[in-house]
Amino acid sequence: MRAPNEVQPFSHRCRVYYEDTDAGGIVYYVNYLKFMERARTERLRELGYAQSTLAGEGLLFVVHSAEARYHAPARLDDELVISADVIELNRASLRFRQQVRRAADDVLLCEGQFLVACVRADNLKPRAIPDTLRHAFAGTQVPGLIAAGE
Repeated sequence: MRAPNEVQPFSHRCRVYYEDTDAGGIVYYVNYLKFMERARTERLRELGYAQSTLAGEGLLFVVHSAEARYHAPARLDDELVISADVIELNRASLRFRQQVRRAADDVLLCEGQFLVACVRADNLKPRAIPDTLRHAFAGTQVPGLIAAGE
């Protein structure tokens, strides 16, 4: 399935709280992964799917692998803008490209890619992404990217 040319970029905003920082007053590196997880969850919600509803239907999304690069620190009270763009869509997985930027100056703080697998809730075995959800995600891909599995 080829992605449409009119890709709607997605971003989620959040604020850095005291609990997100280390003793030096900067965001602890692991918390960027939390920020990106929240953005992926909100991306799903924007498409009309809640994680809790999908889990009730026996479907979970789990992170298979993660890659992150850190460029600059975020600090207490910074407002962050986190993107969550689908760059690869397979039968039972998708790959997200994500960036965390400071809202005030658009500086890139962290970027990464995440391979997220679709699994059955009862046994955590891979399962196909339901067609309606696949098509919803297909509309979020970068132009020209070809989805596998169709």
